[in-house]
Amino acid sequence: MAPRGLLLPYPTANLALDVVMLLLYLGIEVIRLFFGTKGNLCQRKMPLSISIALTFPSAVMASYYLLLQTYVLRLEAIMNGILLFFCGSELLLEVLTLAAFSSMDRI
Repeated sequence: MAPRGLLLPYPTANLALDVVMLLLYLGIEVIRLFFGTKGNLCQRKMPLSISIALTFPSAVMASYYLLLQTYVLRLEAIMNGILLFFCGSELLLEVLTLAAFSSMDRI
């Protein structure tokens, strides 16, 4: 199967933008998951707060690939919708975990 850029009339500027956004999204997501895991396992508030802060750019990137990408396949739309659902769920759970860590400090 050939990549989209070879089969579809993909403007070079749009292809470059989509690839750069994908690499940026990859970097943000890896860092977000690292800090979320570290904060949860070590029960530390700062890494968990960084993960919460990076959830918003991650959701913006997922929304870009859901709505604004040059060619959006149906499978990608479904997967990005699921990804946004999980980002929202993770955000809710991270906030609840951060509140639990904060209440443990008071005891």
